Amino acid sequence: MRCTLGAGLGVVAALACRPAAPSGLTLLFLNRSPAAAQGNRSWAPDPDNSRLIAFDGNLRPVRILTSSALAQPMAVAVLGTHLLVSEQTGEGVLLDTAGAVVAEWPSPFPFAVYAGAGARIVAARSPYRVPLLLPGTAGAPLLVVLDSLGHVLEGLGAMYEPATPFLAQITNAGAITVDANGTVYYGPLVRDEVVKIDASGTPRWRATRGLYPHTTDPVYLPAIHGEPRVAQAIVNIALALGPDGRLYVLGAEDSAATRLRVDVLDTATGAILSTRKLDSAETVVALDGHGALVTRSAATLLAAAQPRAREPFAPAFALPDTAGDTVALAQLTGKVTLVDFWASWCDPCREEFPHMIGLYDQLPRRDFEIVAISDDVDRTKMLGFVREFRPPFPVLVGGGRMKRDYHYRGLPYSVLLDRRGRVIERYFGFGGAAEFSRLRTTIAAEILAP
Repeated sequence: MRCTLGAGLGVVAALACRPAAPSGLTLLFLNRSPAAAQGNRSWAPDPDNSRLIAFDGNLRPVRILTSSALAQPMAVAVLGTHLLVSEQTGEGVLLDTAGAVVAEWPSPFPFAVYAGAGARIVAARSPYRVPLLLPGTAGAPLLVVLDSLGHVLEGLGAMYEPATPFLAQITNAGAITVDANGTVYYGPLVRDEVVKIDASGTPRWRATRGLYPHTTDPVYLPAIHGEPRVAQAIVNIALALGPDGRLYVLGAEDSAATRLRVDVLDTATGAILSTRKLDSAETVVALDGHGALVTRSAATLLAAAQPRAREPFAPAFALPDTAGDTVALAQLTGKVTLVDFWASWCDPCREEFPHMIGLYDQLPRRDFEIVAISDDVDRTKMLGFVREFRPPFPVLVGGGRMKRDYHYRGLPYSVLLDRRGRVIERYFGFGGAAEFSRLRTTIAAEILAP
């Protein structure tokens, strides 16, 4: 509710009721992703480098987490002592702060983004990856509540039904955050509103910025070269609750989300307390101990986040090849090795294999090896794939257990190892000829390294 006290006394009362502000800076957004505060650290995703980074109160990187479970992390939230990560593909990953996987689950939507507090996890349709040609389901919930293992417990609200049913996914995608009481704050990607929903699912307020004279649903535009196009106004990109108890909304003022802004909302009333428009260099948004917004360049912060020391590839494998002979990771010591996970039903794997064969033929056998591990359950189909491509490198039989053991998001998934079996880089998906050109350069440099 609005304060009706005298001006001076009102300010004192408001300050007294807000949580004590921490010293130093608290990171709210890194690029277009929400960060999460845990103690005196702020955790943020770095999807381009498949990692999470912890920053201290001076926004200096103090910890880097990498894992095969982290392909393109788009958002991070704190769930008790764990980190709740939203993958770009929609899966949820729960990690401890050492990087070990506590739990992971498939997306309850085509693609999801997660927020959490206490033991409560809430998922929304992701604003980071949206299918354009997929309708919604009449009566489907707008949000879902999950337990800490990713099981859906209940739905919250109902999907908005646009005039064009096949645009239901983009119309219902949005940013989300959750407070310690289980209250949800949700901002649709393409509508000028932010909604507060209490733990029972009851809407408490709905705030708008007045960015557009008329709010319209997304509509199709004529396709170009067969590619569908949609006209929409991107509004909400990410939400974060500050240590001062206020809601910070990273939004846009144009359809391409190039003109960014941060709106500060009162969580009790939804009133917009202040707005700050960002220029193109202000890609980091933080809050200082006095509640003032501080901006930085993400490139500067990320440049200071040097990779940590190489870690051993784990778990070490010992798997049969197609002839039944066991090949163990330890046998590859002394060579730079590319470990590739694939399956016969994976179309990108089919595209990738000729490039791997070419790479193998270009590099010396005494220094370089490829081991291709099939995750097929059907041995007949696996052998048919091998007969088709006739790879010159060893093919090992994973028997459908590899995703469970290595937590990768999808196939193909490759890991480049140094001569001591430590991880140099991970590669998620098939990046085409350009990626293999860069990979060859990396391998050649590693071969020559002392």
